[in-house]
Amino acid sequence: MHCSAAFSQAATSATAVPTISGSRHVGALHSSSSSSSCTLLIPSKPINLRFCGLRREAFGFSPSAFTRCSNSQRVQLPSRRRFKGSNVCASLGDNGIPKSFDYDLIIIGAGVGGHGAALHAVEKGLKTAIIEGDVVGGTCVNRGCVPSKALLAVSGRMRELQSEHHMKALGLQVHAAGYDRQGVADHANNLATKIRNNLTNSMKALGVDILTGVGTILGPQKVKFGTDNIVTAKDIIIATGSVPFVPKGIEVDGKTVITSDHALKLEFVPDWIAIVGSGYIGLEFSDVYTALGSEVTFIEALDQLMPGFDPEIGKLAQRVLVNPRKIDYHTGVFATKITPAKDGKPVTIELIDAKTKEPKDTLEVDAALIATGRAPFTNGLGLENINVVTQRGFVPVDERMRVTDANGNLVPHLYCIGDANGKMMLAHAASAQGISVVEQVTGRDHVLNHLSIPAACFTHPEISMVGLTEPQAREKAEKEGFEVSVAKTSFKANTKALAENEGEGLAKLIYRPDNGEILGVHIFGLHAADLIHEASNAIALGTRIQDIKFAVHAHPTLSEVLDELFKAAKVKDHASNPVSEPVAV
Repeated sequence: MHCSAAFSQAATSATAVPTISGSRHVGALHSSSSSSSCTLLIPSKPINLRFCGLRREAFGFSPSAFTRCSNSQRVQLPSRRRFKGSNVCASLGDNGIPKSFDYDLIIIGAGVGGHGAALHAVEKGLKTAIIEGDVVGGTCVNRGCVPSKALLAVSGRMRELQSEHHMKALGLQVHAAGYDRQGVADHANNLATKIRNNLTNSMKALGVDILTGVGTILGPQKVKFGTDNIVTAKDIIIATGSVPFVPKGIEVDGKTVITSDHALKLEFVPDWIAIVGSGYIGLEFSDVYTALGSEVTFIEALDQLMPGFDPEIGKLAQRVLVNPRKIDYHTGVFATKITPAKDGKPVTIELIDAKTKEPKDTLEVDAALIATGRAPFTNGLGLENINVVTQRGFVPVDERMRVTDANGNLVPHLYCIGDANGKMMLAHAASAQGISVVEQVTGRDHVLNHLSIPAACFTHPEISMVGLTEPQAREKAEKEGFEVSVAKTSFKANTKALAENEGEGLAKLIYRPDNGEILGVHIFGLHAADLIHEASNAIALGTRIQDIKFAVHAHPTLSEVLDELFKAAKVKDHASNPVSEPVAV
C-alpha cells in the first residue's frame, strides 16, 4: 500500500491472490509420510531481541542446536528455514483443531503491517512465522510509499532548481536544470531494494521464519502455504494488503494505461498524461510528472478536486499545487472507457456526467494513470473454509481486529490487519494494528484509536492531517450536542519557513472550546508530514489544548507553527467536560 496515498477504499473486491509471508523456529517438523515426531526445545524467554545480528541465538540457541526426536535422530537446524517440499503440521484433535502448534503466531503477508506485527511478537517471546507469496515489504516498500517518495524527492529538487523566483530570492543562480529518466528510476528502485533487504534482515536476525508461498487458511488455526505445506499456530493474522483498483471499462496495458504499480517504474515520461482520481495517489503523481515536464489532466468523479481533504485545506492546495502548474481538470465526470494507445493512435478516454450519465467528452492523451484507490487483496485466502464472507473484498473485523464470520460471531484466534480490513488503508496504520493484535494475544487488552493515526500527502508543499475534518467535526457536534471551534495559523508568520522562502502554508486546529479536546489538525506547508505528529500524539494520549499550549518549542523551527496554533485556541477556563464519544472506524 502506498504509505499515505492508498487511503481511499475501493468499490469492489480485487481478483488477485493474496501475498503471504514469514515465520520462525518450528516446534514440530516432519513430512506427511514420516512417522517420526521432532520437537524443538525453545527457551521460554527471549534474550536482548533488539540487538542487530541475533538470529536463533537471541533465544538461547547455539549454532550447534539440535532437535530432539523420538527416533533418536538428531537434525541440525539452519538459522533460517524455507519450506520447499516437506510438510509441517501438528497433531489434530477430534474436531480438527490442533492440540499442539508449530508456532505461537503465523502472519499471512510480509508487508509493513506483517513486519511490524512479527517484530513485536518476537519482543513478546512468541515463536513467529510470516508467510509471503511475493517479496518481503509488500506494496509499501516495493510498489508504494517507498519508491514514490524517491520520485517525489526528485520532483522536489527539480521544482526548486526550476523556480527562478525562488532561487533568486535566496541569491542563487541555477541554469538549465535537467534530469536523467533512467537515473531517477534507478534511485526509486534501489531505495525499494535497500528497504526490502532491511526488513528481511531484521526478521531473520530476530528468528522469524519466512515461509515462501501463497497462504491459504484451511481451518481453525491451520494454514497451507505453497503447494502442500501445512503449518499451525495458536493465533493467525491476515495481513495481505491491497492492489490498485481499476474500474470496469478501463483497459490497463501497463505501458500507456497504467496503475501506480507501473508508474513507479518511470519507464517513460509522457508529454500529456491524464490522471483518473485526485486523491493522495493522483496528487502525488501529478507533482512528479509536472516537475519532469508533463502536462496533466485530472479526471475526478466528485464535484471538487481532492475530496478526501478538509475543504479549506483542499482549496488552498488546489491554489498552490494545481492552478499554477501545467494541470487542468474535469470534475463531476466518470471515465467509462479508456483504450490504450495502439497503432499510432493515442490513448482515448470517454467521459460521462457523474450524475446524469450523459456523454460528456472524449479525451486523447499520451498516457493515463488510474489512481482510483485500492482494493483488498483477499481472494484465494480460503476464508470460505471458516465461514467468513468479505464485504466488497474486505475482511470483517471488530475494533480489536478480530475476524467475524457470516453470522457475526468472532472467529477464534484469527485477526486481520491493514488494507485487507479496510479500516484505514495506510501502511503505518497496518503496523499499528498488528502491534495491537500482538498485545491482545499476549494477554493485554488493547484497542487502537484510529483517530490518532496521521496521514500525509508528500506533494510540494506537503499536506498532512489527523482526526476529523471540520465538516465531520461539526456533524459529530450536532449529534452529541457540543460546540466546535477552529483556530488557524499561517506559515508566513514562521521565521524558519520565511528563511526557507516557503511561507505558503496553513495549519488548522478543530477543537472543543468547552474542554480543550483536539478533534482534528490539518496542515498544508513545508514539512507538514513531519509536523503532524505533535498533534497525533496529543490525540493518542488524550492531551488537552490547555496543557499542550505550555510546551516549549525550539526557535526558530517549523514546529513553532503548531506552537502558535495551540496558543491561538480559546478554551474556557477550568474546562472539565468529558471528551466526546470515539468515532467508530
